[in-house]
Amino acid sequence: MESYEYLVVPAPRKGAKAKGLKSPADRYAHQMTLLLNDLAAEGWEYWRADTLASEERKGLMGTTSVSHELLIFRRLSAAALATQMPAQGYDPAPADPKISDYPPAGDYPEQSRPEPQLGRPENYYDDQSPRLTASRHE
Repeated sequence: MESYEYLVVPAPRKGAKAKGLKSPADRYAHQMTLLLNDLAAEGWEYWRADTLASEERKGLMGTTSVSHELLIFRRLSAAALATQMPAQGYDPAPADPKISDYPPAGDYPEQSRPEPQLGRPENYYDDQSPRLTASRHE
């Protein structure tokens, strides 16, 4: 059975202005496109969107119920990727005999993937240029 790791990020509240995008719906769609493409480049697959309620403080003694729009992403865990690669015909054996001095792949510690660096949401979604295919982090 495949195992996944999940990432939950707040949905953008509004779209950023960009050249050629006139309506709020176009700006918001562009903002979502940037977010989805950035996380897809890091290996995250868009899974679903949810609206969840939470209790938050209001004033000194009061509480209020607030709804949060969240985007949920997933990707295969490192262990699932390790078992999937040999099943797909990937041969980790090196072709160069000089490299064979290294220990077998099973002797290495489990590799960890870096978590996405989203930063503060108000800064992350502030994009002024309409890039459709280029990576934001370059």
